[in-house]
Amino acid sequence: MNNTLKAHAAVLGTNLFFAANFSLVKLISPRLVAPFGLNIYRVGVSLLLFWILWLFSPRKTPLAPADRARIVWCGLTGVAINQMLFIRGLTLTSSIHAALLMLTTPLLITVFARLVLKEKGSRTQVPGLLLGVCGAAWLIAGGSASAEASNPLLGDALILLNAIFYSFYFILVKPLMQRYTPIEVVRWVFTAGFVFMLPFGAADAVQVPFGDFGAMDWVALAAIVLTGTFLAYAFNAYGIRQLGAGITGAYIYTQPVFAVLIATLVLREGFSWAKAGAAALIFLGVFLVNRKPASGERSS
Repeated sequence: MNNTLKAHAAVLGTNLFFAANFSLVKLISPRLVAPFGLNIYRVGVSLLLFWILWLFSPRKTPLAPADRARIVWCGLTGVAINQMLFIRGLTLTSSIHAALLMLTTPLLITVFARLVLKEKGSRTQVPGLLLGVCGAAWLIAGGSASAEASNPLLGDALILLNAIFYSFYFILVKPLMQRYTPIEVVRWVFTAGFVFMLPFGAADAVQVPFGDFGAMDWVALAAIVLTGTFLAYAFNAYGIRQLGAGITGAYIYTQPVFAVLIATLVLREGFSWAKAGAAALIFLGVFLVNRKPASGERSS
């Protein structure tokens, strides 16, 4: 398998893990773990694993002084603010609202990539983005009933802000991916992000009643930390390095598809032709966004 195919597989895995997080987080937070306390465990354990991987990595590139400020900004936007807004917002609103609002991310990434990185897009990119939005909206609108939301207005606002900061992170981190390995970049970014998080979540983290955890609670916590954070960020970093910020971000359209598949297999929810049609639109949208301009075709 070549690097491009590996990158596409990694980005698909990223969005599968993120899709599962919409349900997993709500299983234990805020019932057992306060949102900011959960972030301390997510980022802290993942940071430890990234450091271990780096220690065994054959390539170690010293961080250039000129890149230090960018690392700090990536840690702030891509880990600290992004994760605190996401977890807190998800505990206040429904998973359906959160998933729908997160679909603004690839649109923002595409806009920022053109404005900041001067990336060019093919003529099919905009239609692809629109198809992805339509398919995801159709899928979510026809899904299961929303979970109870204690403060949907505030929760939705926090999720939307999360999408904005996550889009900034995509753009900020891309130049680093060209100069360093994905593991090196994510290790530095998580280190900076964890420092920013500590004042907000340390008190909640030490008060978690682990003695009250059942077997499924431990499984949910492990999945949130290992797959939903550690592997998701590692795969995402690899995807940005190989495919670019715009293409990697466009794969967020697959999250609702994975969410439906998880609900069908685990929760025994029905799968309809309407859901299948919506999923087809989403994947067609991703295909068009990823499509390279044909020979002689001008980029926009």
